[in-house]
Amino acid sequence: MPGDRSKTMVARHYIFLRDVLLFAVSAFGGPQAHFALMFDLFVEKRRYLTEEELIELNALCQILPGPTSTQTVTAIGFKIGGAPLAYLTLLVWVLPAVCLMTGAAITLSHMEERSFSMEFTRFIQPMAVGFVAFAAYKISFKLIHNRLDIFLMVVAATISYYIRTPYVFPVLLLLSGAATSLKYRMQPKEEKHPFSVNWANFFLWAGVLIAAAVIGALTQSLPVRLFENFYRNGSLIFGGGQVLVPLLYTEFVEFKQYLSSEEFLSGFAIVQAVPGPTFSFTAYIGAMSMQNGTVGDQLIGAFAATAGVFLPGTFLIFFVIRFWDKLKKYRPVRASLEGINAASAGVVIGAAILLFEPIPSTSINIGIILLTFGVLLLTRIPAPVIIIGGLLLGWLV
Repeated sequence: MPGDRSKTMVARHYIFLRDVLLFAVSAFGGPQAHFALMFDLFVEKRRYLTEEELIELNALCQILPGPTSTQTVTAIGFKIGGAPLAYLTLLVWVLPAVCLMTGAAITLSHMEERSFSMEFTRFIQPMAVGFVAFAAYKISFKLIHNRLDIFLMVVAATISYYIRTPYVFPVLLLLSGAATSLKYRMQPKEEKHPFSVNWANFFLWAGVLIAAAVIGALTQSLPVRLFENFYRNGSLIFGGGQVLVPLLYTEFVEFKQYLSSEEFLSGFAIVQAVPGPTFSFTAYIGAMSMQNGTVGDQLIGAFAATAGVFLPGTFLIFFVIRFWDKLKKYRPVRASLEGINAASAGVVIGAAILLFEPIPSTSINIGIILLTFGVLLLTRIPAPVIIIGGLLLGWLV
């Protein structure tokens, strides 16, 4: 019966969203750890999709700009229940982390207003540099395979460090992808079939980008400009939250000076202890960018930043997922990923050096950076435990 089938579908969608919420409050550790949890929950326990389908979706999301984990879980929702369920999936996945990071921003800004001592966070900033350095190490170890990759990584690290403008990052990624796409003959051949493209979601993505830029320029409204800034960044970032960090630091700390380097690093350290998407860090930056206003203004800033950074990746995955099976058979497309990954690794290395600059070069700070890196490298201690330990140490000392 159609009515029974509809009720069964609604019940299945409800159970799926409940599983997404469970995933959102337990997914620590970044995209790699998130993928392992997805495999355990969505493939082995619930069987929403096969192992091959999950690997395929994750690979697709890795070559698109935007947050990989978010795009993957949203794509699973799209596969199960189309666009309506996918948008609900996105909301359930990001909401817990975004609320926590928004709360952290409001709390810290009000503590600063009341001249409350922030000394207990003094070890958090060098710890954040240690986290970024470890991310650079992991990405380099995993993605760099030959001399061309090393060259592209070093070039990207050098340029991103010395040319401190947010517009340099997408150029580096695109040029590096173009460089390795020339090696497409090394990729195995696959049989290709003609395909048509539904451009609706692409035009939606481009239309929102242009509209936000125009409205922001005309009104000079800070929330609109925040949305445009984050929408642009979310449209151009490959490689996940670690690659997003140098762009945000360059644009919002050095270029626009919406928040200080200390506030930025404290927020980045806090997000390591929060489950869910690393991109929830943008809610913190959006709220801190509006810290001169009311709490309501900060909530608006957090919402604008969150919507801005998460929507473009969602629009693009909806656009590409319909023809990806045929597009991936083209060897230049697969070959370009090597260069994009190498440049991403270089950008994160540049970020580790850049983030170290505003921190006093004391023996304690250098020791904290090295200790954090060593703990992450040699132990399995979860990031939240490390961050809480740093806060407790700062409080005691």
